[in-house]
Amino acid sequence: MPLALLALAIGAFGIGTTEFVIMGLLPEVAGDFGVSIPTAGFLVTGYALGVMFGAPLMTVLGTKIPRKRMLMLLMGLFIAGNLLSALAPAFGVMLAGRVIASLAHGAFFGIGSVVAADLVAPDKKAGAIAMMFTGLTVANVVGVPLGTLVGQSVGWRVTFGIVAALGVVGLAGIAKLVPDLPKPEGVHLRHELAAFKNAQVLLAMAMTVLGFGGVFAAITYIAPMMTHVAGFADGSVTWLLVLFGLGMVGGNLVGGKYADRALMPLLYVSLGALAVVLALFTLTAHNKVLAAVTIALIGALGFATVPPLQKRVLDQAHGAPTLASAVNIGAFNLGNALSAWLGGLVIAGGLGYTAPNWVGAILAAAALVLAVLSAVLERRESAPSAVVAGAVPAERQSAVHH
Repeated sequence: MPLALLALAIGAFGIGTTEFVIMGLLPEVAGDFGVSIPTAGFLVTGYALGVMFGAPLMTVLGTKIPRKRMLMLLMGLFIAGNLLSALAPAFGVMLAGRVIASLAHGAFFGIGSVVAADLVAPDKKAGAIAMMFTGLTVANVVGVPLGTLVGQSVGWRVTFGIVAALGVVGLAGIAKLVPDLPKPEGVHLRHELAAFKNAQVLLAMAMTVLGFGGVFAAITYIAPMMTHVAGFADGSVTWLLVLFGLGMVGGNLVGGKYADRALMPLLYVSLGALAVVLALFTLTAHNKVLAAVTIALIGALGFATVPPLQKRVLDQAHGAPTLASAVNIGAFNLGNALSAWLGGLVIAGGLGYTAPNWVGAILAAAALVLAVLSAVLERRESAPSAVVAGAVPAERQSAVHH
């Protein structure tokens, strides 16, 4: 794998850290600004919405810019947003900083996926995408726990200052290691938008929303579930999330390895197993050891779907994949928001803290149904061409006999 992928992974590590570290620092931020915890929660919601809307917006703005330069501009935006958050004199200013940083998120992963795939041979593309996403998964194992610890010990502003510094390292790495890849000739915005007429692209994005939504239906409410149901102490939640992150790292690497060999079978196995494990979590959540194992499995199975789904979008949007790739990153965040809302509804409805696991299982199962549907449609689309191709020799043979 080329060293340029390391630069992309560093950028992904910084982005992953800033996205999730705020969840562990909400009490400190709320206390400093004199706002309630629910109000401070807008720092999470605002970031997710920024990713959803920023992914297509920034990608469209970058259609005229070479991909390396656009990646550098996005990292600059990320640095500026985190610096603004670190220095914010008021809550509204910090919220603005979070939104500014989030605008870089979707486009960075979307364009970065295209660049990573272009850097390697065709049979290594999913592995290259997985290598970049390793930065995001490792952020959940290292960056988020350390960032939370630093924020709770010496102040949350220091955490965001460190994240901005990570962005500088990522920017320097991209400038030094990523080659100047020319923008494909003849590809314009209308070509990028045309990809969304492809039913296979839309199906892959729907799988992304539902599949990853299944993961976050459970993980969003992991703290109350583990403390009230499993009986863990409050301080144990951080290390349970580290287990989740370790599972993400392993699943991402396995997904990247096998997506290049058998993409659709990998999706069948990972989505099917994810649905089963999430359903079982309603039972294993009552036992500390089984709950910890299940959390790691959810991370592994959930992120095993990321490289194949991202590659599926790139393959189906061939010729103009950049916008579709970025929008698919937004689809992950849409899944997160949708599943968190649905999980909150079942808890509010009195079904208990384990009820979101059933929501996640249903979402993952729905993603599996879409994967099967996608494969069936693909076979039907390729069948006529195969028939025509086979008919030509037969006609020629008939002409020879006559």
